Amino acid sequence: MRVLFIGDVVGRPGRRAVRDLLLGLRLAHDPALVIANGENAAAGFGITPATAAELYAAGVDVITTGNHAWHRRESLDLFRQEPRLLRPANYPPGDPGRGYGVFLAADGTPVGVLNLQGRTFMEAIDDPFRVGEAAIRELHGQATVVIVDFHAEATSEKMAFAWWVDGQVSAVVGTHTHVPTADARLLPQGTAYITDVGMTGPVASVLGVEPPLIIERFLTRMPNKFEVAGGIAALQAVLIDIDPLTGKATGIRRLEESTDA
Repeated sequence: MRVLFIGDVVGRPGRRAVRDLLLGLRLAHDPALVIANGENAAAGFGITPATAAELYAAGVDVITTGNHAWHRRESLDLFRQEPRLLRPANYPPGDPGRGYGVFLAADGTPVGVLNLQGRTFMEAIDDPFRVGEAAIRELHGQATVVIVDFHAEATSEKMAFAWWVDGQVSAVVGTHTHVPTADARLLPQGTAYITDVGMTGPVASVLGVEPPLIIERFLTRMPNKFEVAGGIAALQAVLIDIDPLTGKATGIRRLEESTDA
C-alpha cells in the first residue's frame, strides 16, 4: 500500500496547491491514504472548520497539526467533533481533540496515525517518547501500519525518536520547520524516515511569510504582523510504500509540484 504525506499547508496558497494538485497526484501515484499537516492552513496560523473542510474536499483523508493547533478559537469544537483531525498526543490530558486514531485506507488497510510534538526549543509539554510509546502500543492492537507525524524543531529529536521506534512503526515523518530535508530513507528495521517533509505554500517566502516582514523582524527585533505571501505555491510531500501484512516500509521518496501564480 502507499501513503501520501503532505507537508505543512500554509494559508490560502497552500490550500490552493492542495486543491489544484492533489487529484493529479492521486491519479499518478494511487495512494491509499492521504495525510496532511494543516496547523498553518488558516492564514498561516491554526485551522478553522472552513479550512479543514477545504482540505477534506480536496482529497485529504487525515489532518495532523502541531503547536499552532488551537491558534483559532473556533477550532476548539472542531477538534472535539472531527475524528479525522489530530493534535499532538503529548499535550496535557483533557485538551480538545485526540492525538491518534485508526483510519481505513482506500484499499481496506487500517492505518494508525499518531501526532506528536517535540520539546526541544518548543513548549514544555509531556514527553513525546513516553507518550508515543504508549500510543504505538495501543495502535498495534488495531493496525499493523502506523504513521507518525513528529512535529518538532530539533533535527536530533526527530532522528532520535525515529531510531528509537525503528521497526515498531511504518514511518516517522518530521514537520514544523517548513524546509524539506534530503534524508528520506529506510531505517534498518523497516521504518521510513525523513527529518522534515517541507511546506505546501508560497515559494517566494520565508517559511510561507512575506520576506520583508521577516527581514524587518530580524533587523529591528520589534513585533509585527506576519502575512502569508502570494504567488506560485509548491506542494511538498513524501510517498511511502508499505507492506500491509508486516507494517514495514519498502520505500520513501520526496515529491514536489508547483501551481501557477
